Amino acid sequence: MAVGAPGGGGGAVSERSFVTESRDETIALGERLGRLLAPGDVLVLTGDLGAGKTQLTKGIAAGMGVTEDVTSPTFTIEMVYEGADMPLCHFDLYRLDDADQLEDTGIFDVLGADGVCVIEWGEQFAEELGDARVDVFVTRLDDRAEAGTEPPREVRLVAHDARGEELLGAL
Repeated sequence: MAVGAPGGGGGAVSERSFVTESRDETIALGERLGRLLAPGDVLVLTGDLGAGKTQLTKGIAAGMGVTEDVTSPTFTIEMVYEGADMPLCHFDLYRLDDADQLEDTGIFDVLGADGVCVIEWGEQFAEELGDARVDVFVTRLDDRAEAGTEPPREVRLVAHDARGEELLGAL
């Protein structure tokens, strides 16, 4: 797993990038992240279909001590998994197209609460979700793969607050 240097740049936003060469490496990165998470942490995962968002979430869940099989809650919108020390609330907002629909998902009941929120397809609602989050961009690097092989992924994390910067520093 290749690691990029912590990003700097203006303002309170910092970032860090990783390249994972396989599904297993993507899950392993998620596990590392999952072991660092604390109650109230929010991760917003962004990436095309098949980019690896759910694989990363599987790793996050494993790092938190979740033993259930984690799948993307595309049709249920939310799944809650019990971790060793706290719950993991996994949202998939793919089917939502209006911020007014967020209220019905229950997301505001768990943001900043006693567990961790992983939100797939939440980038369109960044303003409603607030700055107490880490954005996670998962990108397939198709141009770096040989024909017929699974491409590597870039996982870029962008912190928007002090807690996010702490997570990126520990990762």
